[in-house]
Amino acid sequence: MPTKESWPEELQVAQVRIARPTDKLQEVVRFYCQGLGLRKLGGFENHNGYDGVMVGLPGLGYHLEFTQHQHGSPCPAPTKDNLLVLYIPDKQSINTVVERLGSMGYPAVEPENPYWKDKGAITIEDPDGWRLVLMPTEGIS
Repeated sequence: MPTKESWPEELQVAQVRIARPTDKLQEVVRFYCQGLGLRKLGGFENHNGYDGVMVGLPGLGYHLEFTQHQHGSPCPAPTKDNLLVLYIPDKQSINTVVERLGSMGYPAVEPENPYWKDKGAITIEDPDGWRLVLMPTEGIS
């Protein structure tokens, strides 16, 4: 029987990657690395016409991958409720990231769902309009 801390026996996952296309690869990498504070873990160039960058935290089994095709990487515009939510225990860390992203031209935006604001989270749009939510862990319920 799986525990709360493990994957089910029939679904032993070694790594999780969330991937999406962009036509603004360098801007997106700057947002997530310089702005948010993730690290560039790897990347590739001209793999069947694609360039890509993986970002995340070293040594952890999950990361984000952004790809761009040489002929363009059209992606449907996200809704205001397509979210990447990061739960962060230190409110000062959230404030530091929000200030840094704001100084880079990415101010906080009003969340689509008022739940996030009610819980003290801050929502910011990345260069493609996808939304990042920085959620203080004391707001979890």
